[in-house]
This record gives sequence, C-alpha cells and structure tokens, in this order.
Amino acid sequence: MHSLPLPIAAFLAGIISFLSPCVLPLVPGYISLISGASVETLQSADRKLLRSVMLNSFTFILGFSVVFISLGAVATGFGQLTQRYHKEFAIIAGIVVFIFGLHLTGVLKINALYADKRLHGMKGGTGPIGAFLVGFAFAFGWTPCIGPILSVILVFASSQETVWKGIVLLAVYSLGLAVPFILTSLGVNQFLSFYGKFRRHLHTVEVISGIFLIVFGLLIATGNFTRLSSYLGFLNRFAL
Repeated sequence: MHSLPLPIAAFLAGIISFLSPCVLPLVPGYISLISGASVETLQSADRKLLRSVMLNSFTFILGFSVVFISLGAVATGFGQLTQRYHKEFAIIAGIVVFIFGLHLTGVLKINALYADKRLHGMKGGTGPIGAFLVGFAFAFGWTPCIGPILSVILVFASSQETVWKGIVLLAVYSLGLAVPFILTSLGVNQFLSFYGKFRRHLHTVEVISGIFLIVFGLLIATGNFTRLSSYLGFLNRFAL
C-alpha cells in the first residue's frame, strides 16, 4: 500500500470532502461566522475586511487541521499496535469502508452520518482565536458527515510505518479541504456563482465517491489493494 501515491489520494479526498453536500452549501455561512460579517458584506471588495477574513480563515483551517492530524497520528499508532493482527484489521477496515460506500451511493442509509452537529449557536466575529475554536468544532461536528471519505485516509494512515507519515498524510488531507476554502474566502462572489452551477451535481459526487469506496473496501478486505500499484506506478514519484 505504501507504494501508492497516497499524498495525491489524501489531497483529492480533502477536495471531495469540501464538495460534499454537507459542507459545500454552508461554506459562505462559515466564512460569515468566523468573520462576523454577513454574506452580503463579504461580497463587497473591502480590502480591510478581506485581510481580516483571510487571517480568520487560516486560523479556522488550523483548528480543523489539528483535529484531523491528531486522528492520523492515532490511526498510525493503532495500526502499529495491531500489526500482529494485520489481516484481521484489514478485513474489518475494508468492511467499514465498503459500508460507507453503500451509504454514499444511497443503497444503505446510516442515520448517524446525517447527525446535525453544526453548532448553530456559536457566535462569530471573535477574531483569530475564535475562528480557531470554530474550526476545531467544525472538525468534530462534521466528522460524521465527511466520515466515509475520511475513513479511507485513516485506513491509509494506519498502514504507515511511522506516526510521522500518518501525520503528514492527514496534513495533506487537511490541505485538500483548506485550499478551496481559502479560494472561497478570497472570492465569495465567484464561489456563489460556482455553487449555483455545481449544486445539481452534488448527488453525483456522492454516488461516484461511494462507488470508489465500495471498490476500495473490497480490495482492502480481500488483501488485494496493493494491486493498484501496478496501475498507478507512473505516479510513484509523488508518493511519500
């Protein structure tokens, strides 16, 4: 598994998480929350406000990155502790990923993954520290929803030889989630235009993601995941 281009997979997983139906529609709301300004105000080209939004956006990203990176470290440590039962662990992990895939395609609905934990009562406009705390809460509140995608990256992290590699992997995942968020902070008008055109494809993104997870789950559970290396060999130069 280590020969696969995992950083690329982790980065793409972060972008897919951003494009998920439970994250994408609410991005302007989160930017409004951490800046203390309405979406209408954010649409103005005020440079002073933009500097504040960017600073708070970076600390917001730092907040959710701390949580995801910590999960990566835990997953790697757990994987190292269970090396003796690697085969059994792979079967369990594969089954979990497979079930998550069924959930995303709509074949099997898991109500717990629709849990509304968005912390609507939180107040914004408290500066960088407040934005960090909102980001921290974001990671915990939305983990059930982005869990199917995140679970695959955590499985990858659990197979790494060192905790450091697991940390790097989840840092890259966080970067994939962060880049489009920063781009949205820089241009709310452009994001709203993009979302107006893209939202009809949200379900398609879910279904395609679910199909990939079903395939990954089967490959992981049957111990055949490394066969992908032969098809992705030309990307190995980008691997960890």
